[in-house]
Amino acid sequence: HLAGAYLPADIFARQQRLMGNRVLMVSGSDVHGTPIAVRAEAEGVTPQDIVDRYHSEIVSQWGELGISWDLYTTTGTEHHAKITQEMFLAQLERGHIDKRVSDQFFDPEAERFLPDRFIEGECPNCGYGDARGDQCDNCGKTLDPIDLINPRSKLSGSTPERRETEHFFYRYSDFTEKLREYLDTKSDWRPHVVNFAKGWLEDEGLLDRAITRDIDWGIDIPVDDLGPGKKIYVWYDAVIGYLSASQEWAASDANPDGPDAWKDWWHQPESRHVYFIGKDNIPFHALFWPAQLMGAGDLHLPDSIPANQYVTFKGGKASASRGVGLTIADALEAFEPDALRFALGAALPEQADTEVSEEEIGRRINEELVATWGNLVNRVLSMVNKNCDGQIPDTPGSAPEDLELLEAVDDAFVEAAAFYEEVELKAALRTAMKAAQAANGYLNATEPWRLQKSDPERASQVLHTALAAINGVRVLFEPFLPFTSVTLSAILGEPTGWHRDPLVAGTPIDKPTPLFTKVELPEAE
Repeated sequence: HLAGAYLPADIFARQQRLMGNRVLMVSGSDVHGTPIAVRAEAEGVTPQDIVDRYHSEIVSQWGELGISWDLYTTTGTEHHAKITQEMFLAQLERGHIDKRVSDQFFDPEAERFLPDRFIEGECPNCGYGDARGDQCDNCGKTLDPIDLINPRSKLSGSTPERRETEHFFYRYSDFTEKLREYLDTKSDWRPHVVNFAKGWLEDEGLLDRAITRDIDWGIDIPVDDLGPGKKIYVWYDAVIGYLSASQEWAASDANPDGPDAWKDWWHQPESRHVYFIGKDNIPFHALFWPAQLMGAGDLHLPDSIPANQYVTFKGGKASASRGVGLTIADALEAFEPDALRFALGAALPEQADTEVSEEEIGRRINEELVATWGNLVNRVLSMVNKNCDGQIPDTPGSAPEDLELLEAVDDAFVEAAAFYEEVELKAALRTAMKAAQAANGYLNATEPWRLQKSDPERASQVLHTALAAINGVRVLFEPFLPFTSVTLSAILGEPTGWHRDPLVAGTPIDKPTPLFTKVELPEAE
């Protein structure tokens, strides 16, 4: 989850703020997910008990990782329920919601209808034996539980029966042609995203889907046509969380611009909506959510969906629900937050599945982050402290090699900004690393430690130039390394934007502490 969706979102948002753009970054815990009800059933507690336990843990970890939300909320708030019900009524009034009788699985032992994820079975598409009722983790196909082969109830293990039940359906088929036109304008999307979405429409178009279920954990239906025992279902209401979180933020004390501030993003054609997700969520964000927005009225559609591929761990897809991979808690115990962010940022699965291991994370930290960036900062600050009276010298260099280094750093801002515009975050990180390597190369070529004896004035110019380069490179790294960026800001001053600020001569430079700690890697067997 961190490498696939949340870290990329934070990196992107931080860079956009440095560019001077007004950014609203929102998300939340999807609390009506059926796995929560399944866990609660197994533990003999209420779903809200499960929500409270894990939401607080998630929020704590976002703080430890420096994820810079404007608001991280849940879909369990009264505010979210209100916005969801308003959208339901708007779509109902426009004729995009109707009632239908359909078959749904019923567990005769538990004596209850079974929502999608209370059912597992064999995928009709690829034959995977543990497909869920709503989606197959193996092939990524979105499913209807009725289509599963040899279905079984997760409550009792019994074979469920098909029984008739009445529900509200969203008429997604109303928007098939509009979505084709919409996707035709997205030539700049990642190929696997737009091809996946277009392929879905080419196969069968959008099918109408039930958006209510026979459950007691969910949002109340705002009309009573169906009678008791039914709620709005999670995968209709979860995506509405983007809109409800925006309105919740606007109504909060965190926003100084009034409760209508959310409209600056949702009713302005000039705004840009970027959705950071994993590839298994492409149909919900590229098809179902746009269809729901089209059916509700004048609301901004997704502009970009940079869906990432999967992170794999020792050959298998990392999955919290299946216990494959590292938990965030485990990773934070083993690695410093910025070091973890760097290693994952360098391995983001933007175009293909990416293997991640503790050993590879440690190697990247030691051989790239510590050896290149951390070492550069430490040795330049140490030399300035020792040889320049403990302060930034007023000796800007003008030799060709000095100007060449600073020009390379300044050019890196332009190059990296172009990568951010395309949401190519790994390439942006490589650009920052390349600038740090250039500064290291400059130091090795000029050798200020030798010049200090033979030509101290030139040594001072070299150190000023190297520190000026660091003052730019640290901004290039800031979206990935927020904690150590704060450390450097306390020394060099707050950056004023997405550029290299001039040094302030006379600023005190104390003896530095290394920014990063080298990771102890296990010995090879």
